[in-house]
Amino acid sequence: MVVNANIITSSTPNSLIVEKQLKWSHRPIEEWSNQDVHRWLIDNGFKNIADEIAYNQKVDGSALLLITEDDLRQPPLSLSYLGDIKRLGKAIQQLKTYETDLSIPNASLPALNASLDDPLPNENEQNVVSQRSLTQLSSHTSSDGLKTFKLITREELIKHIESPDTKAKSLIKLALAFVYCSLSLLVTAITMVYVHDRVPDMKTYPPLPDLVLDNLPLIPWAFEVCEMIGVALAMIWFTILFFHKERVVLMRRMFSLVGTVFLLRCVTMMITSLSVPGIHLSCRAKSYGSWNAKMQQAFHIWSRLGMSIQGVRSCGDYMFSGHTTAITLLNHFITEYTPDSWHFLHTSTWVMNFFGIFFILAGHEHYSIDVFIAFYISSRMFLYYHTYAYNYNNLTATDSRMRLWFPLGW
Repeated sequence: MVVNANIITSSTPNSLIVEKQLKWSHRPIEEWSNQDVHRWLIDNGFKNIADEIAYNQKVDGSALLLITEDDLRQPPLSLSYLGDIKRLGKAIQQLKTYETDLSIPNASLPALNASLDDPLPNENEQNVVSQRSLTQLSSHTSSDGLKTFKLITREELIKHIESPDTKAKSLIKLALAFVYCSLSLLVTAITMVYVHDRVPDMKTYPPLPDLVLDNLPLIPWAFEVCEMIGVALAMIWFTILFFHKERVVLMRRMFSLVGTVFLLRCVTMMITSLSVPGIHLSCRAKSYGSWNAKMQQAFHIWSRLGMSIQGVRSCGDYMFSGHTTAITLLNHFITEYTPDSWHFLHTSTWVMNFFGIFFILAGHEHYSIDVFIAFYISSRMFLYYHTYAYNYNNLTATDSRMRLWFPLGW
């Protein structure tokens, strides 16, 4: 879809006038000296105040772009004539517009051959553009010097981000992400075996006070229903993944996010062992003895994805909820990579997400804080990762802070 050319044409008559006025300057406006500002003021008919602004007030190019009409009216300038204030304010605004036009990167985004001859959308489409669909703009400069822009969909943006990758390189990165995710889940399973050995004795450490669990009656079958919801969400997501044309990229993102969130879960489980959340749970410290026995139990948990409907029973892995993490990430992946118009599916997955959380609490398998933290960390990690991915060109790839604090995005 091409946006209305009257809105997005960058070489407007005003900017063309400014360009003619600035033929003597080969530097960006922000790099102008006081002498450059003085000459610009004279060229625009402000000779009477040029000395005062450029030399007495020491206004250079960067300061000029920050001047507003209020600055012209108030001390120390205090211009006396309304005509001078309005004309100079308009000229500075034209400078700002011209500087913004020059700052738009032409080479950083793929050219999509947009032109003014393309069919324009109807009036509603001109005025209302989905914020979620407008991820980036691609620019195209025609032979007459007019610049137009075209919206890039999420799929096209993914192609642009991944364009340097050959097919072999993309598959290698997918394989690395898969190995990373598998090892993270295996480490999680090993951690669950060790924390089972540290479960506090229920006689000494009874269940902690919990605002939700204390007021929500126990439903014995609730936890199994939560896992069935997780299976349903997984089936929906893998069906979408199978038919998606960027499935390799999506799988890599899925493996990377799942692996990272569950590594964080390992840390929180090891740091503090919470008491069992309900007296109905027959949980007590259990040592699996030798290293081989521990690894066998870890493999049992890992191969069955830690699901109780697959015969896995574990204790002590409370902070934070792995089941909440899984259904929350699945929900976000489904809503992110399906069309905006699929309202029924999006509403259904959110309802399933929240009902899954409710059934975890109704089964008294986790404290409320376990579920809340799991939802928050999973959703924030997903959103931070995709915000970084969709705005990669606007972020400094060499910024050491990004590599240190968000290595997954880098």
